[in-house]
Amino acid sequence: MQDCIFCQIARGEAPSWKVYEDEHTYAFLDIHPVNRYHTLVIPKTHYENVFDTPKPVLAEMMQAVKKIVDLYYERLGINNVQIFNSSGKAAQQDVFHVHFHIVPRHLGDEQNVRWRTHPEWVAEYDEMLRNLSQPSP
Repeated sequence: MQDCIFCQIARGEAPSWKVYEDEHTYAFLDIHPVNRYHTLVIPKTHYENVFDTPKPVLAEMMQAVKKIVDLYYERLGINNVQIFNSSGKAAQQDVFHVHFHIVPRHLGDEQNVRWRTHPEWVAEYDEMLRNLSQPSP
């Protein structure tokens, strides 16, 4: 996709701070880091989110994630990370090229994710699982 900034980065047409690259994936430091070494891992081919990304591409991305966290552990001693993806506007995806964040963490970094839990939903689990086992419309 010509106007996608992540596609431009993967093609070398836009600047980035490359951390890792292989035939199918590219990883670089996030321009809006929430912690030091905050890294984005992208496929070189454009896919919008996890829903339209083929399983083999997601597997390649996760292999790259593993190589990067191992590198961070071996070279920097980083042994706490969050790895996440946001797919869709409601999930706060802001660049619509599938990507995974690797965010090194340490105690006291003040980057706490505070999710509101819903213990009352446990009573609905049986129904939720039935919904998953029914054929798609």
